[in-house]
Amino acid sequence: MAPKVLVSDKLSETAVQIFRDRGIDVDFQPALGKDKDKLLEVIGQYDGLAIRSATKVSDKVLAAATNLKVIGRAGIGVDNVDIPAASKKGVIVMNTPFGNSITTAEHAMAMMMAVARQIPEASASTHAGKWEKSRFMGVELTAKTLGVVGAGNIGSIVIDRAHGLKMKVIAYDPFLSEERAEKLGVRKVELDELWAKSDFITFHVPLTDKTRGILSRDAIAQLKPGVRIVNCARGGLVDEAALAEALKDGRVAGAAFDVFAEEPATDSPLFNLPNVVVTPHLGAATTEAQENVALQVAEQMSDYLLTGAVSNALNMPSVTAEEAAVMGPWVKLAEHLGAFAGQMTDEPIKAINILYDGAVSEMNLDALGCAAIAGIMKSANPDVNMVSAPVVAKERGIKVSRTTQGKSGVFDAYIKLTVVTEKRERSIAGTVFSDGKPRFIQIKGINIDAEIGAHMLYTTNEDEPGIIGALGNTLGGNGVNIANFTLGRSEKGKDAIALLYVDDVIPDPILQKLWDTGLFRNIAPLQFDVS
Repeated sequence: MAPKVLVSDKLSETAVQIFRDRGIDVDFQPALGKDKDKLLEVIGQYDGLAIRSATKVSDKVLAAATNLKVIGRAGIGVDNVDIPAASKKGVIVMNTPFGNSITTAEHAMAMMMAVARQIPEASASTHAGKWEKSRFMGVELTAKTLGVVGAGNIGSIVIDRAHGLKMKVIAYDPFLSEERAEKLGVRKVELDELWAKSDFITFHVPLTDKTRGILSRDAIAQLKPGVRIVNCARGGLVDEAALAEALKDGRVAGAAFDVFAEEPATDSPLFNLPNVVVTPHLGAATTEAQENVALQVAEQMSDYLLTGAVSNALNMPSVTAEEAAVMGPWVKLAEHLGAFAGQMTDEPIKAINILYDGAVSEMNLDALGCAAIAGIMKSANPDVNMVSAPVVAKERGIKVSRTTQGKSGVFDAYIKLTVVTEKRERSIAGTVFSDGKPRFIQIKGINIDAEIGAHMLYTTNEDEPGIIGALGNTLGGNGVNIANFTLGRSEKGKDAIALLYVDDVIPDPILQKLWDTGLFRNIAPLQFDVS
């Protein structure tokens, strides 16, 4: 059955057609996003949800979205999506961070020019039949210092445009390296210096716990007198009430805002001030940008639903279509390793350590790690997946670490997973053979070569005669067919293990007969998803 996608906000017909052309069953209802009750009623039918800013994906919507696998936001901001709830639900949240970067950067520059020259007020005055030429005295941008808060996709474009206007540019961004700053032609500074030295300040950061209120009342007190503030990023970055006071008393010469703490903004402390330019969140509102982000989100969602490729996800590592094809067997192996460890562990896990050896160490380790953690967690919660597993692990206080190393043994590559509890460490390793099939190659430090099946039986015992006979006679004599039988031991007379691949689930009475032989230290039936 084809994946089904709901488009609940306005997307271009070209974008909707992309879904159809890719074989997706798409339901285009652009007005549905504003109808919360109707959205709750129907969302359970869909594998994907494509939105803009009108649709609010709350925890209630996610709870009702029983089949949802991916949410695609045509644009950058995802303030309207409860990402933590989506992650716990195992739903990927994607955005399109590059489709409207130029448009938003250009709007920031336009707003900067508008407030520098008081263009909106001058236009309104002239339309009213006044000729107040002496009233609207502006300032040049040339040679002024521009402080850029956030030098990512949009911020870097603003920096480039500002250089074209011969502005001096300084930037604050904790993730901006000195090398990148040099390439952009900016001087990296701390916020205190940016506040004190900038003639214009523009914001290009997302709204997070760390950035909320970044231009606070205290920060406004540090600003250079006569500064002009531009915000085309996110509402909530600036204390609007404190800024309004500074505008009224002249400490701040002007402001240009496209975004507000509350949207739609029908009221704001910044409204109706003569030195403030405001627009209704138009940063991405160009024909080109709207088309770009719509096409991009349609392609991204289709790629994920059809091939497993993940692009621009906010709560899961990205995996290209090419990576998905190559990594598929390794992802499955990581899940199997995790599933083995998870089913064998019945006490709280303190740490998960993953070793990547050889060629696999060059792959997308974030994705492989998510798969391994998901395999572990599924034993306790079958609804956990690669998206939600890291969240669950973090909530439980589990430390996850990884190590990489070059080829160190007979295999070109392998993954070794170790689970640490208060009482013990349990490790298992596996590889992928040339036929693309995952196999277990080591358990408890004992080398084996085991095919992985849907139903398996793992036993441990002291190395002694009679084990093969006990397993074969007890299982075979009770109608259990063994598809594959693997044995291993640490050394003669010491620890030994057996791993059997059987056709069906082994009933408890038959397992009890194995226990009754008195030969086994541990008998564990295991299940693996080999689909």
